[in-house]
Amino acid sequence: MFSTPRPRGKVPISSLRFRKHTYSAGMSRPHPETISPTAHYTGYVWYANGQSHEAFATRRGRLMYQALRGPNAAMLAIGLPTLPGMLLARHRLIDQRLARAIDAGEIGQVVEVAAGLSPRGWRFRQRYGDRIRYVEADLPDMIENKRRVLAQLGGETAHHRTVEIDALADAGPTSIDGVCGALDPARGTAIITEGLINYFDTPTVLGMWHRFARALARFPHAVYLSDLVMRAERHGALYSTFSWLLGAFVRGKVTMHFDDADEAVRALADAGFDGQILDPRDHALELPGLDPNGAGTVRIVEARPA
Repeated sequence: MFSTPRPRGKVPISSLRFRKHTYSAGMSRPHPETISPTAHYTGYVWYANGQSHEAFATRRGRLMYQALRGPNAAMLAIGLPTLPGMLLARHRLIDQRLARAIDAGEIGQVVEVAAGLSPRGWRFRQRYGDRIRYVEADLPDMIENKRRVLAQLGGETAHHRTVEIDALADAGPTSIDGVCGALDPARGTAIITEGLINYFDTPTVLGMWHRFARALARFPHAVYLSDLVMRAERHGALYSTFSWLLGAFVRGKVTMHFDDADEAVRALADAGFDGQILDPRDHALELPGLDPNGAGTVRIVEARPA
């Protein structure tokens, strides 16, 4: 959908953990030590598969990608889920659902929470121009990094900008309510979280969902899109091996909040959403080249204020 040159040495980054980062003054790119290993690697996966731009690149991401290329190929050959398979499935299906809502005229504004250095805002800016308003939101240090990258790609515009956010705040200018309150109330709005939910405990996630639903309720059309890994997907040798690899990869605990899609939908309803849980494998015809084993480890939340 977004064609870019094949990687030649540097890659984009996306923040998988909603935490503070620091940067060194005077750098044209984020300092490699200020971004988590998961962010380096995830960014390279996107870049290596035509989803990003070299301006987001880091050398560390390229080295990690090359180091894991052999193991991932071996896992793919014997039918095991791979990290690239999972990362690409979730990224591409969120893209597809967001693009569909924009093309239908339902959504004209997007807030990507914990956007890190994800290339999605840049890609949708390239595709839709002033048809949409794209807001990338994160903690202060990460936003500074993002602004440095965007400066190499034309800088921020009236239709593509960055803001500080605290997704755990109930009120104030940096809360999701404050960020959405600065948008046009007459335009449909989307909130996106990718690579965020499974790093928080369940009460924290439910609190975020309540705040997201309340913030979106002011708009005539609204949608919330997120990835989600559920406990029921961790069955058999295939998924137990993958789950162990994922936990080791992110160097921390990955929280599985729900046993199945029905439980997740009930939790969304309690938070004020009318939601559904999408399996990327069901959209393989729309997402050619999808790795079914990797895609099978993740689900996508698509929810609207009830």
